Order: sequence, then structure tokens, then C-alpha cells
Amino acid sequence: MIAEFEHAEELCVAAEKAYAAGYRRMDAYSPLPVEGLSDRLGFRDHLVPWIMFIGGCVGALAGFGLLNWATMLAYPINIGGRPLFAWPSWIPITFEFTILFASLAGIIGMFFINGLPEPYHPAFSAPNFELATSSRFFLAIERKDAKYDDHETRTFLESLSPLNVTELERRK
Repeated sequence: MIAEFEHAEELCVAAEKAYAAGYRRMDAYSPLPVEGLSDRLGFRDHLVPWIMFIGGCVGALAGFGLLNWATMLAYPINIGGRPLFAWPSWIPITFEFTILFASLAGIIGMFFINGLPEPYHPAFSAPNFELATSSRFFLAIERKDAKYDDHETRTFLESLSPLNVTELERRK
């Protein structure tokens, strides 16, 4: 079920009321970032920072391990009496590996968490949904929500004074 609103403030109020009413599986579509909307939808993702932290740790170990293997085992060269285990010179590359792995882990993690790529979503068939990229704001409540009921959800969304409420097609 999806409701269309004309202003961002109306969408924020609707999302807050829907969350207060007990709806948890919902999403908002807007042509621009709306301050505080994710909090009003109840979106609190603590998984991505952990994914990035683990990716960074793996990257640091990979960078340090690669340099250790290359300079001590695969191609040891003693230049001017420098020790083979010269770890201070490895810090910049280890740091770069940390950043590279953390950022890649974050991107890949977000793709999996958000269920991407998703070339088709039932919201795309809602009337006027193409305006979600230019001038309209939409609040969708999914059928997967524990509180979802066709009649009650429609009545609830209509009580928020949207421009219109549309029942979306079921996913195949």
C-alpha cells in the first residue's frame, strides 16, 4: 500500500505516525534527502559499521601480510644492512589496504543489506510514482509487515490526508 504526499513535511509526519501505529516494514520515496526521515521510519542500521570494521581489519592484515611475504619470503633483498622485517616502512601500504578493504566491504555490504540490484519493485507501478524523482513524496507499507491488513492499512493511510492511496500489486 502506498500513499502520495505533496510536501516533505507531510511525509515526515506520516512516517512518524505510521511508526507510532506499529508499522515497521515501510519505506519512503522522495526526490531529495529529507532530514530525519530515516529516524522516523525506524531505520537504524548498526550492521554496516561492523561490516566496514571487519573489512578494514582484513585489509590491514592482508596489506601487512602481503608486504611481509614479498620482502621476507618471495624476494628478500638486503640493501645497506636494512632488516628484512622493516615494518615501519610498510605502514602507508597497510593503511591504504585498510581503507580499500573497508570501503569495498561497505559498498558490497550495502548492496546485500538493501537487496540490490532490484530492477523492479511493485511501487514502480503506482500512479504518479515517476514524480518521486521530481516533486512528490511517497510512503509505502509492505505486506510483509506484521500489522498489515488491507482494509486497516488503507484506512490508516487515508487518515493521514495523502493525495491518494494505492494498493500495489503483489510480488511474483
